[in-house]
Amino acid sequence: MAELTIAEVARVADGEVEGDPGLTVRGVKPLDEAGPGDLSFVAEPRYFPYIAASQARALLVARGSDAPVEGRTVIRVDDPRRALARILAALHPEERPAPGVHPTAVVGEGVEIDPTATVGAYAVIGDGSVIGARARISAHVVVGRGCRVDADALIHPHVTLYDGVSVGERSVIHSGARLGSDGFGFVPEGGRLVKVPQVGGCRIEADVEVGANTTIDRGSIGDTVVGRGTKIDNLVQIGHNCRIGRSVVIVSQAGISGSTKVGDGAVLGGQSGFQGHIEVGAGARIGAQAGVTASVAPGETVSGYPARPHREALRVQAATFKLPELMRRVKELERAVLGKGAAGS
Repeated sequence: MAELTIAEVARVADGEVEGDPGLTVRGVKPLDEAGPGDLSFVAEPRYFPYIAASQARALLVARGSDAPVEGRTVIRVDDPRRALARILAALHPEERPAPGVHPTAVVGEGVEIDPTATVGAYAVIGDGSVIGARARISAHVVVGRGCRVDADALIHPHVTLYDGVSVGERSVIHSGARLGSDGFGFVPEGGRLVKVPQVGGCRIEADVEVGANTTIDRGSIGDTVVGRGTKIDNLVQIGHNCRIGRSVVIVSQAGISGSTKVGDGAVLGGQSGFQGHIEVGAGARIGAQAGVTASVAPGETVSGYPARPHREALRVQAATFKLPELMRRVKELERAVLGKGAAGS
């Protein structure tokens, strides 16, 4: 962990200092956990009441904020959250392992490993695979035959890349992810299910991050593709022949059935589910736990099951909450009507 002066932090964050620029900080912590050697941050007014009790001597706040920061050193920035990302990277610089192939690694025939790459203990690299410059293959990773891991990619422990998978530059694949496994393809024949061979590929473009225990199937005949800059959370399933666009966000436990297309910049909420062979337009927003059974237009926000425009889904939900009261009123009306009928007879 590095130690930085407030002046150095301000340079990293493109901020302005109010107070002591020579004050040093060793880390960043929330207001209620920060000590005198920590930098803390205030991103929203609801946290203002916690400032007085915090031990942090330095705070990161937005320009123009009226946070009560008297008596503390302050760095003012345009966006505290974005600045925080740069500050954390400076305080916690990444430690790169020494290049080379561990003696316990198993390397197949015809494998090309750049001299600046790292292959960890007990990793397996299949025949004909290519590991690019400064790429890191961690311990117990399995890279199948004919794979390609491009420059500066990081493959964490216990990842499996099936045959023919490609991982683009600077992409990060977290532990337990399985890329290029067979898609779920079967046809009925003679009273049994016959497997359709899955002979396509799985292509992860540059600057993608794939979360722990996420699975991305290979294509049945074409490729499954995850576009540049897309970020995928833990425990996500992406089916065969899906085409995920650029800079898409896919949150934990989302499930995307085969041949679904997701446009650039879309956001898929946690536990959302997608019927196969549909299209989610660029910039669309899918609410958590939404069940998407039809294509979604670009820029549209949907939620609920089946997924519908978000405001409509909220009205449906509100009406559902009123059902017990409506049922009570219906029963009262039934008793009143039946009672009058009995009296009239």
